[in-house]
Amino acid sequence: MPGIAEFVAVTLDCPEPPALAAFYAAVTGGEVTYDTPEASAVKLPNGLDVYFQGVAGHRPPTWPEGERPQQFHLDFYVDDLDKAEETVTGLGGARPDFQPGGDRWRVLTDPAGHPFCVCLRQN
Repeated sequence: MPGIAEFVAVTLDCPEPPALAAFYAAVTGGEVTYDTPEASAVKLPNGLDVYFQGVAGHRPPTWPEGERPQQFHLDFYVDDLDKAEETVTGLGGARPDFQPGGDRWRVLTDPAGHPFCVCLRQN
């Protein structure tokens, strides 16, 4: 049965939309298409959009445990996990200590603390 809706974007709450949009544009090769202190957007190379909305008092997830679960995460294909980690941390992201993916994927966090995974590209 055909659906009634088309998925076009995901929106992330964050403290500084322009900074997070710049981070994801650099990580993905996307383009910042909207940029204000309250909200920003990035058009990804595959045509999907990621939106960022400012939330006063934003508190990052305490992943993998804690009072604020991750709530969602994004997955990205990469060709080299080490290079992806180096790029992400160079842009202000981080690598949590807990890494459940072994040599198949790596959990990283963006500058606002949202966890996401970089996964080895499937050939």
